[in-house]
Amino acid sequence: MENSNSYTDRLSRYLTAMANRQPDRVPFRPFAAELTATLTGRTCQQVTHDYHQAFEAVIDTCKMFQLDAIPASMVYVWTGLTQSLGLKYYGIPGIDVPAETGFQYLEPSEDDAFMKADEYDELIDDPTAFLYTKWLPRVSAKIGGKDEFDRTTAIVKATADMFEYFNAFIPHIERMKTEVQTPSAIAGIFKAPFDILADKMRGYIGLTMDMFTQPDKVLKACEALMPHLCRVGLDSSDQNGLAPMGYWMHRGCKPFVSEGVFESHYWSTVKPIIEEFARAGRQTLFYAEGDWSMHLNSFRELPDASIIYHVDKSDIFEVSKVLSDKFCLSGGVSNMVLAYGTEEETRKICTDILKTVPKNGAYIMDASAIMQNEISPANFKVMYETCMELGGYSSHSDRLGLERPLPDKSSCGVETQLLKDSKKVSVTKSWECEKKSSGISVCGDDSICKKVWDKSESYAQTFIWQILLSF
Repeated sequence: MENSNSYTDRLSRYLTAMANRQPDRVPFRPFAAELTATLTGRTCQQVTHDYHQAFEAVIDTCKMFQLDAIPASMVYVWTGLTQSLGLKYYGIPGIDVPAETGFQYLEPSEDDAFMKADEYDELIDDPTAFLYTKWLPRVSAKIGGKDEFDRTTAIVKATADMFEYFNAFIPHIERMKTEVQTPSAIAGIFKAPFDILADKMRGYIGLTMDMFTQPDKVLKACEALMPHLCRVGLDSSDQNGLAPMGYWMHRGCKPFVSEGVFESHYWSTVKPIIEEFARAGRQTLFYAEGDWSMHLNSFRELPDASIIYHVDKSDIFEVSKVLSDKFCLSGGVSNMVLAYGTEEETRKICTDILKTVPKNGAYIMDASAIMQNEISPANFKVMYETCMELGGYSSHSDRLGLERPLPDKSSCGVETQLLKDSKKVSVTKSWECEKKSSGISVCGDDSICKKVWDKSESYAQTFIWQILLSF
């Protein structure tokens, strides 16, 4: 019989819980970011500015605890890349903020928003062109600066940095598997169109004003972003359909929006994409930052087991009553308690959850929010030990194999318009447009030219949308 801490058993336990079925015990899957630095004797600057150190911190953390899964790196912004571009919306540890502080997001003032109120039509007409011509020069001090050498080299350095960084995850995840027997918890990136506008373009205040003055334009912009965000999600996801896609939910809930905005602008442009992911055999981790209690019934509209719902500020016991028959839950252990509470308080909240929530459906133990360096290592250890001690199921457990079958294309029904549109935006400029604009006359095999051109163009598409979503 295999050891219960082997890679295959851990992955099976994780997959079984995410499928809203009952494994042998509750999986422990910490979204530990700068906490990995604290646990392993590193600074925030080290794990944020040197991704090799972030990877090593994850490996060392896995050696300290028997984790069922952990993100390959939850310090998701590599500030070495943000510095090469001179991105204005990040404070870098050791440069802009103290080395012992996690990176900071710097939202611009309303007057300095990276997209202006009168530019919706440009964004709607061609989102990728807008990002390259308007948005990138504004967010990048290098590309938008006066130094011609900086402008020319910044895009080259940043592109090389991005592909170096993303490619480095492949051997790191394999090392997690072979060296510490730990699955990578997530793969891929998705954000809501409304959140993109609020986080990276208009800013929260600007978007709030737009919802009063031009709500129709805001909706059209969200709709224009949908195929691009769907494409990025599918392309960056786990192609085996095992690890769920990360989806960080920001400003579509109270108190950020008025009544009705969730339905009219947020959910209407998110739900079709999540359904498309489900049709492709991809689960989505709804990392519901804030309190989304008012919208739980809307989430029930999604297919069974299509999401894992992560609880932050909501009451996890109430969430469990509404969602646990359809979806696996995770989180709910207060970061405030983990950071500033006692070990006794930590054990109590973990015990209360373990005695109640898993009985109503599958559950994955984790903090309510990403664990940064303020989390007490002693309290983290208590959460881990409590899960190991009390997380077992007494009844017969299910066990999923490691191959979660993706749906056959014939079972997905007629190709949706969203999927068709997402395929159209896989390149920045089509080969047909390039031939016409450059006067190219192909005397050989046009399909070879098109294949090579499209591949190169897809890199340009990937670069700008990953800067928007991941950095």
